[in-house]
This record gives sequence, C-alpha cells and structure tokens, in this order.
Amino acid sequence: MDSIVEFFRYLLNSEELIRTGGLLVITIIVFAENGLFFAFFLPGDYLVFLAGVFCGTGILDVPIGILLVCMFTAAVLGSLLGYVFGKYFGNTFENRRDSFFFKKKHIDTTRSYFEKYGSRTLIISRFLPIVRTFAPILAGLVRMPFASFLINNVIGGAIWIGALTGGGFLFGERFPWIVDYVQYVILFFLAITTFTVIKGYLNARKEMVE
Repeated sequence: MDSIVEFFRYLLNSEELIRTGGLLVITIIVFAENGLFFAFFLPGDYLVFLAGVFCGTGILDVPIGILLVCMFTAAVLGSLLGYVFGKYFGNTFENRRDSFFFKKKHIDTTRSYFEKYGSRTLIISRFLPIVRTFAPILAGLVRMPFASFLINNVIGGAIWIGALTGGGFLFGERFPWIVDYVQYVILFFLAITTFTVIKGYLNARKEMVE
C-alpha cells in the first residue's frame, strides 16, 4: 500500500518527474492527461511550464525545439485518443458510476463549456484543468465533425504548449534563480486550478438548475 501511495506522490510531483523521468516521462504524462479520463488528476499546466523552465536552465538537457515538438505532439495525440474513446464508448462511459478515477460532475462541467463556447471549448479547455481531459471525450460523444475537432485540437495544443512551455523556457533562460522557487510556482498553478474547477462546477450546477 505504501508503495502505491509513493507512486501517486511521484506522479503528482512535477519537479521530481522532470528531474528523474526526463523527456520520456513528461511526454507520457502530457499524453495521458490530455485525453485519458482516469488521468485527469495528473499535473498539466505546471508540468509543461516547469518543463520549459528546467529546459531553459539546463536542468532538463534537451533542445527547446525537441521539447516543444514532444509536448505538442503528446497533447494533440492524447486529445485525439480521447475523441476516439468518446465517439465509440462515450454512452457507456457517461452512465458509469462515480469512482476515484471518474466523477460525473466533470462531464457536466465540460458539457456546460461546450454549450457556451461550442468547438472553441477545445482551445479554451487547454487552460482549464480536468476540463482539458474531458473536452475531447465529450467532443467524440456528441459526434463533433472530425475536421472541426482536429483543427481546434491542433490550434489549442499549439497555443497551450507555446504559451506555457515556451514561456517557461524564457523564464528559465533569463531568470535561472526561479528554480529555487519551484514550490511557489506549483502553488500558484494549484490555486488557479482549484479556483477554476470549483467555479466551473458551480456554474454547471447553476445552469442545470435553471
């Protein structure tokens, strides 16, 4: 049991993931978090941001071009897998019981974004934890045209990785001392994540009641 707990702690520790897992582990985590419903809890925003920071400081010893391509490809392919899953298994998935790896409220929250923003949700959701995971699944569930999904998926992935990983790289390159304050960066992203998820859930419930 202790080993399982330690494993989950490792998965949630972005700094440790980057330092010990390197590019391969980061890529796998980004892929999973962008379309596998049971991976919604994995670090997303602050992982790709810190990957850029560590690349800029040289702690992650890979060229920034390769890092950007890997992060972008993982994000797009992860969402594509989520779309396929939603399209062919969405009905069964939507009716399943709540568990640690699945909450019906996540689907409801994501659905509210689709009702409000349509296909643009795939772009907006890139910056919304949890919604980012379930958006491509719901897109497949509602049979969004594949061409529309693919365009928004690629645009969203490019903006997300370009802004966070690219921005993180610039921060790390110009302000290398930022690695001494990684915990504050993570807390900042966690605060935004918590606020966004709670607000989205409350809005979804309000709209459902109305």
